[in-house]
Amino acid sequence: MTFLSGSFIVLLTVIFGGNAVAIKLTLTGMGPLTTAGLRFALAAIAIALWALATGRSFRIRPGQRFQLMIVSSGFTLQLCLFYLGLDRTFASRGILISNLLPFFVLFLSHRFIPDEKITWQKMAGIGMGFCGVAFMFLGHTGAYGAFHSGDPIVLAAVIVWSCNVVYTKRIISAYAPFHLVLYPMMVSVPVFLCAGVLSGEMMVFDLNATVLGAYAYQSLISAAFGFVAWSTMLQRYGASTLHSFVFIMPIAGVVFSALILQEPITPNIVVALILIAGGILMVQRSPKKAVFSFSLTRGI
Repeated sequence: MTFLSGSFIVLLTVIFGGNAVAIKLTLTGMGPLTTAGLRFALAAIAIALWALATGRSFRIRPGQRFQLMIVSSGFTLQLCLFYLGLDRTFASRGILISNLLPFFVLFLSHRFIPDEKITWQKMAGIGMGFCGVAFMFLGHTGAYGAFHSGDPIVLAAVIVWSCNVVYTKRIISAYAPFHLVLYPMMVSVPVFLCAGVLSGEMMVFDLNATVLGAYAYQSLISAAFGFVAWSTMLQRYGASTLHSFVFIMPIAGVVFSALILQEPITPNIVVALILIAGGILMVQRSPKKAVFSFSLTRGI
């Protein structure tokens, strides 16, 4: 790997890390379900145009439709919970809780995917990650004390998300990777928009430059460009190399939360970040085989 390639992968992880902050900014002008629906509508269009331009086939076999509906249902539910939860808590808290994903995936992979077993090193990484999130809740006041109503909703999203990742890993070899991103997006968009209407949320109430910029960031940069770029680097360098960078995501997310949203970085959050980033690094170190891993990024 060249220095330029390594720097580009770091840039991608930083982009994914800032996605929750972009969502939080968009929620200041759109309802959470509307934000999700409009975001993935634009992202789906961008990915479809990329697939057309590069000559990729959109064809799926009849027997794959049921599998895609399972992935799409999980995708829709996880994003619905994530957006609703993030709307009710601090971005930095949502970022740290969402970074429990690799640990849940490891637990489930140990049970459902052959040859993916938990080692003592990975157990230590899991312990560090959960201790990091628990440390965030020490104290009783401020951005990092006690519980917020959105915290358990984000946690539920992570649990659903991890189940979907493991199921996707079991079926990925039969699909082009973009199928498992594009088709769930296409299914989820009308569900999000209809749910926004039926729930009575204020769908769009303050379209300003900040909201539109954050919307473009999470749709075109994080979801669309992020998928294409991450998939390209994954094919070139493999999962082992890319996964060694993912610990940067929670760090970038919390730093962006402080710089853009003015959320405080307390001693608790510093300790939590060290534990979570260290735990992710231990868990993701030297995976046995390259697998499609866009769902493991935070670029949703």
